[in-house]
Amino acid sequence: MQSVRLRATNKIALCDIPKPTPGPDDLLIRVEACGICGTDRHLFKGEFPCTPPVTLGHEYSGIIEATGANVTGFAIGERITADPNISCGTCPQCRLGRVNLCQNLVALGIHRDGGFAEYALVPQKQAFLLPTTLHPHHGAFTEPLACCIHALDIAAIKPGQSVIVLGGGVIGLLCVQLARLAGAAQIILVTRQASRRALAETIGATASCDPNATDPLTLIPNGADVIFECAGVAETVAQAPKLAKSGGTVVIVGVMPKGEKVEIEPLDLLFRELKILGSFVNPFTHRRAADLIASGTIKVEPLISRRITLAEAPDAVASPPRPGEVKVLIVP
Repeated sequence: MQSVRLRATNKIALCDIPKPTPGPDDLLIRVEACGICGTDRHLFKGEFPCTPPVTLGHEYSGIIEATGANVTGFAIGERITADPNISCGTCPQCRLGRVNLCQNLVALGIHRDGGFAEYALVPQKQAFLLPTTLHPHHGAFTEPLACCIHALDIAAIKPGQSVIVLGGGVIGLLCVQLARLAGAAQIILVTRQASRRALAETIGATASCDPNATDPLTLIPNGADVIFECAGVAETVAQAPKLAKSGGTVVIVGVMPKGEKVEIEPLDLLFRELKILGSFVNPFTHRRAADLIASGTIKVEPLISRRITLAEAPDAVASPPRPGEVKVLIVP
């Protein structure tokens, strides 16, 4: 089968590899779609730890073609989405229920072969059913949505509160929709990309602004109750606390390169009693995400910028996103 593999830092290629055979607890799926994530670009550049050579892709769904001898609850022909983050279940963090902080965490598409391929193996405990009536490409949004749900859980938005989302990529636009569902009265999307601002206002943002032209605090003078940093760049991470009202919460969702530093003023955090929280992957949120995708409550079709083949994927991962691009899907 064809597979897009990260061979080493800055080395990615379309390869022919053997079609996998499911172990006793595995599902073999025919991949219908897999999203390219910003993390994949970090992996390519060596800015995020992984174990090459490995087939990339951790945002995917597909149709079951074979099951292992021990598999129950799944049948050939059903559609599933894969939660890529495999926790050990026995380390101290897992025993406390913090499976996303597992000391032995292994991820599909990062440490084990993932979804940039015609076929993929998914351990049955990482598989979640999706309706066969669902658009075959929409299941690929389950993983990023699950991560955003965790960020919303951490933020604990109350109805009527105000929210600023920094970054208009897929994570930012999903957080906009979730903030709307949570009852936020004001949701402001901040991004330089005009097309992303326009899209945000059609799916839930009450306003948007270009930070080069408008200070977000002119739209919400006292600051917002909750700031979601979804861009994963030093500039917006440093900006986020300045946009929060006193007593507000900043949730860091975007992924910055390992080792990059940001200046924060501790006295400001102290005197305004700000909370700065990290949100890492998707503990126990994948089922909720799958249900939101299946119900159509979260709009994902408008977030698809283009669909590409496996042959086009290496160049797409190695190149920066195109201007205004939100989500690129690989359709094997």
